[in-house]
Amino acid sequence: MALATQALRVLCASGGCLEQGELRRRLPGQPSAEQLAAVLRDAQRFTLVRRPGQAAAAEAEVAVVVATSPLRLCPEHVAGCPGQCGRLHLCKYHLKGFCRNQVASSRKGCKFVHDFHSDHNLRVLKQYGLENLNRDELCQLLLQNDPSLLPEVCMHYNKGDGLYGSCSFKTSCSKLHVCQYFLRGQCRFGSSCKRSHDLLNPECFEKLERQGMSSDIIKKLPSTYRNMYDIKNGNRNMYDIEDAKSSPCKDRKPSTGQDSSATKDNESEQICLYHLYRSCGFKEKCTRNHFHLPYRWQYSEGNTWKDFTNMEEIEKAYCDPKNIRFDNALTHERVFFPFCVRFHDMCCGLQKVRRLSTASSVTKPSHFILTTEWIWYWKDEYDKWQEYGKQDNLHAAATVSSDDLEKAYLAESSPKLTFKAGRQEYEINFVSMVQRNIRYRTERKICRRPKFVSQAEVEKTRARGVKHTEGFKNIPAHWDKSALPELGFKLIELDCSSEEYKKVKVDFQRTMPRAAIKKICRVQNPSLWELYQWQKDLMQKSNGGKAADERFLFHGTSKKDIEAICQQNFDWRICGLHGTVYGKGCFSALSVILDLLKNEG
Repeated sequence: MALATQALRVLCASGGCLEQGELRRRLPGQPSAEQLAAVLRDAQRFTLVRRPGQAAAAEAEVAVVVATSPLRLCPEHVAGCPGQCGRLHLCKYHLKGFCRNQVASSRKGCKFVHDFHSDHNLRVLKQYGLENLNRDELCQLLLQNDPSLLPEVCMHYNKGDGLYGSCSFKTSCSKLHVCQYFLRGQCRFGSSCKRSHDLLNPECFEKLERQGMSSDIIKKLPSTYRNMYDIKNGNRNMYDIEDAKSSPCKDRKPSTGQDSSATKDNESEQICLYHLYRSCGFKEKCTRNHFHLPYRWQYSEGNTWKDFTNMEEIEKAYCDPKNIRFDNALTHERVFFPFCVRFHDMCCGLQKVRRLSTASSVTKPSHFILTTEWIWYWKDEYDKWQEYGKQDNLHAAATVSSDDLEKAYLAESSPKLTFKAGRQEYEINFVSMVQRNIRYRTERKICRRPKFVSQAEVEKTRARGVKHTEGFKNIPAHWDKSALPELGFKLIELDCSSEEYKKVKVDFQRTMPRAAIKKICRVQNPSLWELYQWQKDLMQKSNGGKAADERFLFHGTSKKDIEAICQQNFDWRICGLHGTVYGKGCFSALSVILDLLKNEG
């Protein structure tokens, strides 16, 4: 059996992760440190992170290896997938440990597959080199890698000072009320933390049991959640580990210097674009940060994050790739409290530092303002940083730009990207942040920094408003062209005799025949419509040209949330139990609003 497969089996049988030295000791034949290090560079199978040492005499940090895989369950298994998906056809409740339809007392057996090594599943496992893993090992691997399997942690519970934080649902909340930092292995308060560290408490245990979690799985969840968090954030913030015996501080290579909101899924640490531009309709319910700048520099103090007072100066220094730190003692202003922010490890003294920002510009259509434009650089032979795609450097003929690199970096489909410049071909490794000439094998450092935007520029951009250089495209032909605001929405009440009204009425009354419809309004929000079409096009491209699975659904809500939804769209992150029944896809509130009068009985 190959060393990589052996290592993966040992990790999965040991709770999904092990210290690198311990992994080497448990492997048959005890491979050399160099052999193991070569295997662990495969980011598709292993994530390398540093965690605090457990023993009192241990080093400040130890190298930990986490079992990783792109293997996923097929979301269309329920709807009858034809079998060309490349994903497992498996009952998720069986995977989690308890399927109600599987027990002997159930009158109807489960209609979904319970065999990890069925003909279809075995083909998929062989595709990923996982056919030798047993059921328990595959369960551990899937639970810590497939984000659709573990229940979400309530971010509102983790904010505020009350017993339930700022969660307005309290005991009826469908998400877990547990300390998010505890599940990441980062809570500094331990038993004195105001938030729960106990997944076995009745409230959490009941929610987990309802999702089919067995008691054995629930007991392992804290470490599984930590593994999942490290897989999501680990390799990009991890220094290359060449030798398990070397000092954790000696052989570190520079990280990307990325901010906390760099990964595409980490929306809870993004700055809200709607609040930044005008106002956020979701207000305190919004899970993004509300701030007056598209970036926010903070340092940790206890279990809270505090703002730096001169963050515009820090931002300006950070945007220049030649700067490895910001030292306010070197500024011309009078300094009472000198400090130094190190960009390579995001620390200020012994305190951690983070940079929050708005969404990357490549993840939004061009008419969105105040997104973050990331610029990618490579270091030439004169030790100077050169921007990709510029005409005055050695990569003038390159087929790759900063936008191309940014899209590849956020896609996470592969840790590498190849491109040509003239006659030369290069490979970029987003894990080690190195560019390598494939023919001559010479290497150059690369880095990623945002384009600087001053507070004055933010105010000017906000005053100018949404960018509409060519006007809105592909607006539906039946929309009222006299009611197309550049920002926001208009409600157009439909005539009860129109075909549009009749179609919506028929579709709605298929599932709610007893509800009397008072009126139906069309929501005309051109900005959201363009965003929806743009995201649908991206889905189609990422799906190999296959059209996105588009469905027309009805979503109930309270009256106080209607304006926010029409202005900003649905936000599945603040939905209840059924808000993501069809997955965390691209939702659009661009059809209709129905005003209902429910009949008694």
